Amino acid sequence: MGQVMRGIFFALCLALFVPAQALANGGVCPRPAIGSVVAPPPDIYSQNGALEISLDYFTSVDDAGRTLFCFVTSDGLQSPTLHVKPGDAVTIHLTNQVPQTPLGGSETLTGASTRCGSATMTETSVNMHFHGLNVSPKCHGDEVIHTLVNSGETFDYKLRIPADEPPGLYWYHAHVHGIASQAVQGGASGVIEVEGIANLQPAVAGLPERYLVLRDEPLISNPVTVKPAPNWDVSVNYVTVPFPQYTPAIIKMNRGGQEFWRVANAAANTIMDLEVKYDGVAQPLQIVGLDGVPTGSQDGKRQGTIVTQNDILLPPASRVEFIITGPKKNVKTAVLETEAIAGGPASDSNPARPLAVIQTSDDPNGLPRAAERSGPPNMQRFENLADAKVTARRVLYFSEIPSTIPGGNIKQHRGAQRASEPVNFYITVEGQTLKLFDPNNPPAIVTNRGAVEEWTIQNRSPEVHEFHMHQIHFLVQEINGVKIPKDQQQFYDTHQVGYWKGRGPYPSIKVRMDFRGAVVGDFVYHCHILDHEDGGMMAIIRVLPKT
Repeated sequence: MGQVMRGIFFALCLALFVPAQALANGGVCPRPAIGSVVAPPPDIYSQNGALEISLDYFTSVDDAGRTLFCFVTSDGLQSPTLHVKPGDAVTIHLTNQVPQTPLGGSETLTGASTRCGSATMTETSVNMHFHGLNVSPKCHGDEVIHTLVNSGETFDYKLRIPADEPPGLYWYHAHVHGIASQAVQGGASGVIEVEGIANLQPAVAGLPERYLVLRDEPLISNPVTVKPAPNWDVSVNYVTVPFPQYTPAIIKMNRGGQEFWRVANAAANTIMDLEVKYDGVAQPLQIVGLDGVPTGSQDGKRQGTIVTQNDILLPPASRVEFIITGPKKNVKTAVLETEAIAGGPASDSNPARPLAVIQTSDDPNGLPRAAERSGPPNMQRFENLADAKVTARRVLYFSEIPSTIPGGNIKQHRGAQRASEPVNFYITVEGQTLKLFDPNNPPAIVTNRGAVEEWTIQNRSPEVHEFHMHQIHFLVQEINGVKIPKDQQQFYDTHQVGYWKGRGPYPSIKVRMDFRGAVVGDFVYHCHILDHEDGGMMAIIRVLPKT
């Protein structure tokens, strides 16, 4: 079976098969009722420099018949938040408990030299990506190109959190190419906190701390008669906010008190633009971290800055950490919502909708408090990148081309009420041939440890794309040719590139890539709209040892 048809075939296989343990309300992947109070994810903390857990990968269905996926600990904790410190050793024993489907489709994807786990991909394979962490891409590390864990198999991940890892919010999720979108949309994700942010940003020390994980999932209701309809429903810590009523989740907050919110967009495909509104007025978000890196913290001073905005664009995979003040007594309505996204004529539909209403009281809300300052800041991974000498410059671009293969990579526009489109998705280095991702492809880019590269990433398609880089972060220096003032530049691992209107310059971002760290090996970059990644919009980079 070829790459083009693989994602469609696997999706159909999963739709035809419901495991024996599937029960109402999610069964082994339980989900809260619509309109529930948002509960925090369970917490697991490292001890004495190590964190070791076992995770089972399950599937089930909910009452609406939607396929669910989840990572569950041996004592039943679903999608736990992993709290680690710089320098910690992390061991995860992952067991795939999803039974093989009756159709039994498979494809051999790796040879003896590249095999990591199983050599054969099936419609129920799984692996894990530790998104944003600057850890090794070697086998048993954060390796997603060849790592396959099949039904009934156990695989050990062994990670070392770098001593200079920026403190902040990261996340983990399933990442098998061709079926990543279904797994993540089914809920196979959780967040990771690298502790120590108060050492760089003392403003958060001791504040009540709230983790919010936003996800998307297939629509419960048929969107035929209601517009604008989204392509996907969304959820807050698994509390679904269903179209078209948009019954929000509930966040309980102390009246007038400050909280430290740590928010991850763990959606497979849904772009969000978050606002907190009191009586219709957007409130200031005091942003202290983006994509796991404390804002303004990499200039060598090892102190973060606060960036105040009234909204924050969160592409799929992005994270934001901010301080928010709760509603005062005279506020009548308080809501966390996402604004409408103008993603281009070919994009999914992402309309405005509420995510959660905020209910206030003077009673304790039971939130844990962020850690106090524990000592001087560690050396930071990306220090002084803005002043480093550039060793190479490259141009890359996103593009989409209708498939010439009947029924090729089908891009569904269910919410937008558009016909299915056969589309191939590409990310290409300027001067190279368009190529759909295949794990056996040679690397599109080869560089060396110690390099500092400047990449211009263009979008030549009629919808936005979300550029994501594995293993390292990048410094965004220009957007659409407009330079960002040096003191306002920030680090990201995922950033949006606007859509092309068919004329004029291509939308672009110019970023600085930092290969000065310890990472050596093969890893990937791609669009983090996972339907696009599954459709071929991913490529391999190889970092060789320092010359």
